[in-house]
Amino acid sequence: MTRSQVKTDTDVQLDEAGADGPRIYRFSGDWRSASVHTVTSRLGDLAATGEKSAEVDLSAITALDTAGAWVIRRFMSRIGDVKLTSDKPRYIELLSALPEELPEPGDEHKQLASRFVRFFTPVGEAVMSAWEDTVAAMFILGSAVRGAQLKLGRHSGLSPAAIVNQIDRMGVQAVPIITLMSFLIGAIIAQQGAFQLRYFGAELFVVDLVGILQLREIGVLLTAIMIAGRSGSAITAEIGSMKMREEIDALKVMGLSPIGVLVFPRLVALTVALPLLTIIANFAALTGAAVVTWSYSGITFATFLARLQEAVDFSSVLAGMIKAPFMALIIGVVAAVEGLKVGGSAESLGKHVTQSVVKSIFVVILVDGLFAIFYASINF
Repeated sequence: MTRSQVKTDTDVQLDEAGADGPRIYRFSGDWRSASVHTVTSRLGDLAATGEKSAEVDLSAITALDTAGAWVIRRFMSRIGDVKLTSDKPRYIELLSALPEELPEPGDEHKQLASRFVRFFTPVGEAVMSAWEDTVAAMFILGSAVRGAQLKLGRHSGLSPAAIVNQIDRMGVQAVPIITLMSFLIGAIIAQQGAFQLRYFGAELFVVDLVGILQLREIGVLLTAIMIAGRSGSAITAEIGSMKMREEIDALKVMGLSPIGVLVFPRLVALTVALPLLTIIANFAALTGAAVVTWSYSGITFATFLARLQEAVDFSSVLAGMIKAPFMALIIGVVAAVEGLKVGGSAESLGKHVTQSVVKSIFVVILVDGLFAIFYASINF
């Protein structure tokens, strides 16, 4: 039997004994990340002997971490049939839990070498994600339409206090920012419109421009976008943080429906608050337009109101207000879906809050465009 011993500065020893039978490798010392690098080259030389079977004895190892276990595991994979022996079962369990070898960098990309596959894989993933989001949104919307059953299987009715609280948070507290934004938007539209129409001597028609544009499109659209960024993100963050702390699971254990307790009051509050905020936004925008046309074009408030009555009819007001409840439901459902998808990390929470705002704004603009096409087709 031959015997060789390798000593390192970090007191990591490798004992190798072999005879006619399988060769025996005895590892000793500290096999942790700070010292294991000193024997990696020696292990490579020993593994290059071309043996098919061997025995590895870990009894003399004083410390072993994942880095040392990976080095031993890689050495074993290069030999073939290896028998592990040790008086410390935890070392054998650690080595057994590791795969035989690390995947080579780029293996995943090699599987997608085809340009066709590399192009359509993200497309397919996006389609499947959109389908899953649609199914989840229909589930939440259907559960809300079915009724606010706070107790599973029991008809406990609504929670007026929760709804009023959400209306205050999403509606009343949003009035200042909605008013300021709409006032400025109306003023900007009026100033730009008057500046362009001045060349044609038709500055008075800026009232038609502001009135129709604000009441049919801009008022409800910008209000919905602001609410999506303000309240939609808050809904996702609240539900997502409850999901992270397992409070939603606690509600289920208590027999409460998370949809009824968390989502339904917010949907009702949004459906009530968004049309009211749209009305406030319309008044603020028209006020801003009236101030600008008076100071910039000399159009008095009486003239502004008289022209506004001639230019705007009830259908223009109704065309914008009809959109508001639909947009409110879209914002609430998308926010709830993203909140319920949050995982157990802060990174997941931030990711889904961002996705909630982006998806809500995208769908709101898409729905507004569909309404515009529908109104045009029926001459409304």
